[in-house]
Amino acid sequence: MLPTFIRETTDRTEKGDFLALDLGGTNLRVFRVRLTEEEQKKPKLDIEQWPISKKIKEGTGEQLFDHIVDRLIEFLDSQNLKGQTLPLGFSFSFPCEQKQIDQSILLCWSKDFNCSGVEGEDVVKLLKEAIHRRGSYDIGSVAMVNDTVSTMMSCGYWDRSCEIGMIIGTGTNACYMEKMKNVEYMDGEDGLMCINTEWGGFGDDGSLEDILTEFDKGVDNTFENRGEHIFEKMISGMYLGEIVRLVLIKLTEEKLLFKGEAFAALLTPGKFETRFISEIEEPDSGLENAQQILAKLNLKWDLVDARVVRLVCDTISSHSACLFAAALATIANRIRLNRELDYLKTAVGVDGTVYKSHPTFRNKLQKAVPTLAPKCDIKFLESDESSGVGAAMAMAVLQRLAQ
Repeated sequence: MLPTFIRETTDRTEKGDFLALDLGGTNLRVFRVRLTEEEQKKPKLDIEQWPISKKIKEGTGEQLFDHIVDRLIEFLDSQNLKGQTLPLGFSFSFPCEQKQIDQSILLCWSKDFNCSGVEGEDVVKLLKEAIHRRGSYDIGSVAMVNDTVSTMMSCGYWDRSCEIGMIIGTGTNACYMEKMKNVEYMDGEDGLMCINTEWGGFGDDGSLEDILTEFDKGVDNTFENRGEHIFEKMISGMYLGEIVRLVLIKLTEEKLLFKGEAFAALLTPGKFETRFISEIEEPDSGLENAQQILAKLNLKWDLVDARVVRLVCDTISSHSACLFAAALATIANRIRLNRELDYLKTAVGVDGTVYKSHPTFRNKLQKAVPTLAPKCDIKFLESDESSGVGAAMAMAVLQRLAQ
């Protein structure tokens, strides 16, 4: 949860030079964001990105934050910012308890992160300690936000009707604006509060048992964090390829694929990558792509096999899109009912590689939502580097309010 004064007072008069860090499930990105007061002027961005290795993801917290600071210093050098102390927005896409804008306690790791010594700790404090270990640089004040909040704030900068942020990428999450009177943990009834739903953990209490397939359960058993982030495992990019692989194994066992021969590639977890789904579902070249991917995996296939694999990919991505639509519709319906509206017009800011890169995913999602939320008109806003811009925006508004 994050007090709304950050977003509610974003009036596009913010200006200045800001840094932003975005730690996601796949990459670490560092931004320099320059804001001007000019109407309709886009922020000027400089961005560098680095993949996060498995070694870093499974090492110690100290190693992780030292790695982050090393990349930050590298970026500062490339931008000729040595000696300058700039305020920093930090977008952190993992479940946290937000105590203050610069204090956030990691509740648990998600995706495939498992760094020791971080759960239960203040990640902003760990970042500052890593900066002090380096000694040669310093940063100004820090604003810590979740990536969903960053997305909502970034899209809300251009469209004030945006009050939902959603991530459809390696992992998934959403936030939305709730009436204060409905937030049981907070005093007061005036204004709004940003709620970070952490919906990736929906189902961890068994509430999704009725709709879990054998393939969802197989994916859960494959990863170390068994029994955690069930909804995320059903729908997000990190897991979709694995779901497809398990379906293909089932069809092969039933002698409906590959003449019933289970080859090594099918039996190896992670071998069927999620990006294959996007390539196979390309409207014009998808069948040819499917044939090339099957050949690359050393599978003995014929044309029928390639078509069936394409159908499986379409089914799994459609299943994911419909579950996303159900979750989004639930939030929109809640907003409408809590505000006692007959009809709600709102906007959702969306970020994430699955939404942006899959050729048909957004159409599947947008087609399903009106069926599930018929009294809500939801406009979809695709973010542009939202995690960095939104985190910097949070810092910019705080700085303006302080002045």
